[in-house]
Amino acid sequence: MTAPSTDRKRREIHPDVQVEKISGAFSTQSVSRVGTGTTQRKAIQKAYWFVEETDPDEDGNRVVLVQPLNNNNVPSGPKEPVLLPDFLANYNPELEYYQTQVYPRMRELKETLKRAEEQRDQGALYSAQFEFEAALDIDERNVRANFGLGLTYMERGETEKAGDIFKRVVTLDAAFSPEHKHLFNEFGINLRKSKLTDQAVEYYARALAISDMDENLHYNIARAYFERGDEADCRDSLKRALELNPNMEVAIRFLEFLDKKDG
Repeated sequence: MTAPSTDRKRREIHPDVQVEKISGAFSTQSVSRVGTGTTQRKAIQKAYWFVEETDPDEDGNRVVLVQPLNNNNVPSGPKEPVLLPDFLANYNPELEYYQTQVYPRMRELKETLKRAEEQRDQGALYSAQFEFEAALDIDERNVRANFGLGLTYMERGETEKAGDIFKRVVTLDAAFSPEHKHLFNEFGINLRKSKLTDQAVEYYARALAISDMDENLHYNIARAYFERGDEADCRDSLKRALELNPNMEVAIRFLEFLDKKDG
């Protein structure tokens, strides 16, 4: 497979107008002065980024998401939005670097994650662990690799190791983004089923700090509270879930169960 150029994909923003969509590796430079007096000199530092243009903002401005490239030449860490005029003024394309360094490593990471997830789906948990760890060697902040390794440990009953992975996951904002919703839900459910109820409560609380308007998160933390023995917090979370969705049947039944139990 040959690497694409610094991907410029077309998207239609008006029936008669097409605008190139920016994607690829770019760099920025910063200049600082080191030393004092006659020994002072300029030092130029270069930083590399992976860039993808996203949808226009609410005012119709073109926006690109800028993400740092780590020491292994793969995108890692938070993405920052930059308006297109500022981006064009400060970022320089790095086509050769993308083709020879970034794209091959991104492809390697993608293929490693695919093998890891296939192995876990097939129940080959030790092979899955090996592949997830290989992915984390490339990008220790990769959400899919962290979720996958944590789930693998839980499926093997290694709750202490799963707890260590949990500590990393809750620091990653990207772990709670819509694109990872399936893995996010599976991870939270397995924390609770693995009797890691304190971690499950902290996990869902972290998610609610990002999105308080999701009735499913309130229901899930209610279940974790219940299994931890915090019935008052459980009731409060169920009521909040029903404020957001009065027809949420599982929350209604859960409250009815609590009322009968305590009646």
